[in-house]
Amino acid sequence: MKTMPRLVVLLAAAGVLAGLSGCTPTIHMEPAPEANDPLCAEVTVRLPDSLGDQSRVWTDAQATAAWGTPSSVLFTCGLEPPAPTTLQCVSLSGVDWIVDDSETPNLTVTTYGREPAVQLYIDTTVLSADSALQSLAGAVQQLPKNGECTAPVTQDETEEDVQAEDDTP
Repeated sequence: MKTMPRLVVLLAAAGVLAGLSGCTPTIHMEPAPEANDPLCAEVTVRLPDSLGDQSRVWTDAQATAAWGTPSSVLFTCGLEPPAPTTLQCVSLSGVDWIVDDSETPNLTVTTYGREPAVQLYIDTTVLSADSALQSLAGAVQQLPKNGECTAPVTQDETEEDVQAEDDTP
């Protein structure tokens, strides 16, 4: 009869653990074509546990990461480097990023001049893109640099400053 209370306690503990594990969902993501590149592993192991007040959550694909519940930042490593583009290019903390704002307030940013490429999807209503990019720069700098933006917007410049320079004869 003494085993019955132990069994009840063990079952209760198992129920509590199962309930706690249900609080942190696994985010489904698709791996990039080159997600198995060892350089992506070098980046992924250096990703921070949080971006601002957004905690990292589990993902189910290699070389991916997500922060926030619901996810406000999605990270994928192992993409083909982008070709030159007319999209805005920013340089933050030594990493160049191409910014696609076609889904504003959500931004898609992709490393430029690094191989394999990294791409982020950022909900800027939750976290500023600059904050996310600066927090991830140390990890992304593990990727070899083989190019750079020709006229990047830097941390010290604003988009208006660059526009004014472009308008100068």
